[in-house]
Amino acid sequence: MCQLLGMSCNVPTDIVFSFEGFRQRGGLTDEHADGWGIAFFEEHGCRMFLDYQASATSPVADLVRNYPIKSRNVIAHIRKATQGVTSLANTHPFQRELWGRYWIFAHNGNLNGLPPLTGSRFLPVGNTDSEHAFCWLMNMLAVECPEAPGAAELHSVLGEFARYLSQFGTFNFLLSDGHALFAHCSTELHYIVRKAPFSTAHLSDTDVQVDFATVTLPSDQVAVIATQPLTDNEAWQKMPAGELLMFIDGHPRRLPG
Repeated sequence: MCQLLGMSCNVPTDIVFSFEGFRQRGGLTDEHADGWGIAFFEEHGCRMFLDYQASATSPVADLVRNYPIKSRNVIAHIRKATQGVTSLANTHPFQRELWGRYWIFAHNGNLNGLPPLTGSRFLPVGNTDSEHAFCWLMNMLAVECPEAPGAAELHSVLGEFARYLSQFGTFNFLLSDGHALFAHCSTELHYIVRKAPFSTAHLSDTDVQVDFATVTLPSDQVAVIATQPLTDNEAWQKMPAGELLMFIDGHPRRLPG
């Protein structure tokens, strides 16, 4: 299946180090060669890069690697197609507008028998189960919450919808509106929170390391979420099946109860 990468920070931060390891899994160290994409939130805007080529060899991925865009919330995806042809229209992450802000979504898994989108204000452009699920999710949020809810209420509502959609198959996903980043684990999702005192990290997929103490301030906090850990010398936490974490400013928050 696909692979996910997310980042939530308390200050704008570049994702060059994590992306360098992540992109290798798109056709070099792993088989996810059916396209890739990445989205960076920048204030009220969102900068997106998509390519239906394998990320390990994509010229667009080279651009992202050499362009240290700083963001507080990032979502990236490398695809192994299960439903839908290899095309830009089917390349994650997907983007929609709700409550006057952008929403970005990427999914790892396979869903069958999803509820219809009859009457939905959100419709797929491509033909993947992932985009269908995203449109259903956005429409249900719009129906349930005519106005933008607070973070805690949004977390709770999304938890209910995630549980419902999980009955249709594997539903690992990342979702963000630029303020909060939500990570739902169905089978495989890991995260790490980096904060002072910072140390050196070494990538699993390529021989690259960085000493974060030399490129951060003591007040910085960065959470990185990935399908599989990206480094081989840090203690990543595996999310339990069914958990929906909300990351704000690099801080993970669990649903109460």
